[in-house]
Amino acid sequence: MNFRRVRRQDRLWEEAMAKELLEAGEFGFLAMCAPEGYGYGLPMSYVYRRERNCIYFHCAREGHKIDAIGANDGVSFCVVGETRVVPYSTGYESVHVFGRIAQVTDEGERWEALLALREKYNPELGEATEEDVYIRRSFDRTAVLRLKIEHLQGKCKRVR
Repeated sequence: MNFRRVRRQDRLWEEAMAKELLEAGEFGFLAMCAPEGYGYGLPMSYVYRRERNCIYFHCAREGHKIDAIGANDGVSFCVVGETRVVPYSTGYESVHVFGRIAQVTDEGERWEALLALREKYNPELGEATEEDVYIRRSFDRTAVLRLKIEHLQGKCKRVR
């Protein structure tokens, strides 16, 4: 697919920096098309797996998000890094990802994704293991979504 060229090429961020922001970001905004035909977006916790070129999310096994993905698997995901407001302008850094999203059905991959999410958001608990009681207890009622990245672009504007 041909993705639209960024209008302000002077603000285009090199891919390595965009991937660093994607790796370090706390949350992002997942944008989908609802089955009813309107946009549906929401903030999501996530983990980026550079080696797989994908992003993982976790959620309930049913609901509006699952319905939207079932109707149209083409989504976008945006993470905003540092921002700085100055008179008449705003400095920012962001990364925008486009791709296809699907529920992960392989139990091994689901488990790995949930462990990666736990390690990202709860590092104080130490290294995650196969015996993680909380993940094991909620495993059957938790869906894991994989966003396979087809296009990634970062933008950055520095202000003084």
